[in-house]
Amino acid sequence: MAKVQYLGTGRRKKSVARVILEPGTGNIVINGRAAKDYLPSEILLMIINQPLDITGTKEQFDVKVNVKGGGYSGQAGAIRHGIARALVEAGEDYKPELKAAGLLTRDSRMKERKKYGLKKARKAPQFSKR
Repeated sequence: MAKVQYLGTGRRKKSVARVILEPGTGNIVINGRAAKDYLPSEILLMIINQPLDITGTKEQFDVKVNVKGGGYSGQAGAIRHGIARALVEAGEDYKPELKAAGLLTRDSRMKERKKYGLKKARKAPQFSKR
């Protein structure tokens, strides 16, 4: 018998998260470690749990995540996006709640590229008239 799995890919800044939802007891594993051990702050754990809290499925699914790129904040946003997409795959009835909360929308804010003649994306070298 095949195992039931729901897949979702989430992205945020430079981070990419591949999420697997399986029926279970609510365990969250990120890159082979428990979520509490992987993420340094409680706020990031809250961000990750948002889609599960909104849909009321916190104890119904085990979450396995493989995430790479970016920092902790970007990775947490990517995981949240991936979990939301996987939940929609698990049941279409979750879609209106997640869409209303804005969790299915990819956050398009990225780091702006550095331009030539400037020190950073917008910071210019010091200017002096004389």
